[in-house]
Order: sequence, then structure tokens, then C-alpha cells
Amino acid sequence: MKQFLLVFIGGGFGSILRYYISKNLNAYYSNFYLGTFLVNIIGCLLIGILIGLSLKNNYISENQTLLLATGFCGGFTTFSTFALESNILFKESSLLQTSLYMGFSVAIGILAISLGLWICKML
Repeated sequence: MKQFLLVFIGGGFGSILRYYISKNLNAYYSNFYLGTFLVNIIGCLLIGILIGLSLKNNYISENQTLLLATGFCGGFTTFSTFALESNILFKESSLLQTSLYMGFSVAIGILAISLGLWICKML
């Protein structure tokens, strides 16, 4: 039961922060959804660091990993919103804008996870 509570609490905080960032940044950059993009990239970097710390000599505990990686990062990042916004861009904007948003989100997200893991190896 404690594990479910940790994921629940972390997910709640992550979701609130995602909502705040996306609401504020997406309003200014409607042709790119900058808020969702940044949230997903930051979340990828953060989960890379957290998993890296977890794997490196058990620097963070299983409960901390559940709270922060599974809960917070799971609530903070949002693939479903990314897919919806990609669909909207595809219907309302150019194919180039849609491709850039999707390509940058996936490629930079993967690089951010790799960077997070690399940072932990260097510690």
C-alpha cells in the first residue's frame, strides 16, 4: 500500500507542475506547444538521472524511485498530450511544423535520458 501512495503523491505533484508549465508556455507558442515539449524533455532528463542514481550503488532507494521516477516523472511527462498536440498541429499547421515538433520531442527526449544516465556515471 505504501508503494501505491508514493506513486500517487509523486504523480499528483508532477501533474500539477506539468499543468502549470504547459498552461503558461503553450499560450505564447501555439504553433509549437513549447510547454509540453519542455516538460517532456525535462522529464526525460530527470528520469535518466533518477534511474542512473538508482542503478549506481543504489544511491536512491526503491521507494524514492517510485516516488520520483514512476510517480513524479510519470505525472509530469505526458505522451498522450504530445500525441494529441501532434494531431492538432498536423490538422492545423504545416507538415514541417508537425514533423519538427514530433522529431525534436522524440530525439531530444532520448538524448536527455542518455545525458541523465551519463551524468550519473560521472558522479
